[in-house]
Amino acid sequence: MPASSSTLSHLPASATAPARAGSTVGSTPGATVDTALEAPIETAAASAPKPARRAAGVKAASKVPAAENTLRILKLLASRRGPMAASNIATALSLPRSSVYHLLGVMEANGFVLHLHEEQRYGLGISAFELSSAYSRQEPLSRLGRPMLASLVDVVGESAHLAVLHGRDVLYIVEERAKNRPSLVTDVGVRLPSHLTASGRAILAALPKSQVRALYPNAAAFTARHETESPIMKYSALSSHLDQVRQRGYATEHGEVTPGFGSIAAAVTDHVGWPTAAVAVTFLEDKLPADQWPVLAARVQKVANELSVRIHGRPA
Repeated sequence: MPASSSTLSHLPASATAPARAGSTVGSTPGATVDTALEAPIETAAASAPKPARRAAGVKAASKVPAAENTLRILKLLASRRGPMAASNIATALSLPRSSVYHLLGVMEANGFVLHLHEEQRYGLGISAFELSSAYSRQEPLSRLGRPMLASLVDVVGESAHLAVLHGRDVLYIVEERAKNRPSLVTDVGVRLPSHLTASGRAILAALPKSQVRALYPNAAAFTARHETESPIMKYSALSSHLDQVRQRGYATEHGEVTPGFGSIAAAVTDHVGWPTAAVAVTFLEDKLPADQWPVLAARVQKVANELSVRIHGRPA
């Protein structure tokens, strides 16, 4: 996606890229549902007039606390690396233990949580996995991202794409081509080594370093498409490059995929800060002055952050 020096002339000159991370499990015999499940405890803040509570930043009490607490438990379990004891769930969410046990019992009966009797812990069940699969089938990232990329293309006059991590590769799921710009290899469905692309580098930089190391255990994990000035062909070089990406908040690529073309990308992150995708813009390097790269990067970061918010994520 070539970019003439006039392409970004209408972007704000001041735009700069933001700087760039002991109860026994089971039902309690004879227990009754805690009234806190249906009627939240009144506090001074909660009993205050609604305008005053809003001004104080106090969240209004839910009209369906049982449903909200069920969702809170599911979100908590989804955010942890392993199953949790019911007592720890109650403590983490400041809920009565009896309420937690009753909610977990209903969720277990419906397959949303799994009771690991030997460990006395609860984890996510098959129904939660089915929801995740349904989420993927409905392609929310593509559906939400496509119009946002189209708007970005209209603003910057260059082609944009959305990619996700697939093993050590990035998989392109959306491409919005700018008018009168040449075609690229990043068509929908194409996979490229993540360490070569701006999209992949943006995603890798947002991952824990241990995860990146697991993806690139040795020199055989690295490949190159073309001769470049500073090829990334070993983990130390990749790690150093990703440190730079984290520091400035966006990733770049200089001809590693297609000679003469450069790219700028920023990560899209979920509710725990995990990278789910990356937004990128590609252009002819000789048409975009070096001092315009940060300006374009700020635009790309803005769209990536907006998409993060749309998927209820946490912007970088």
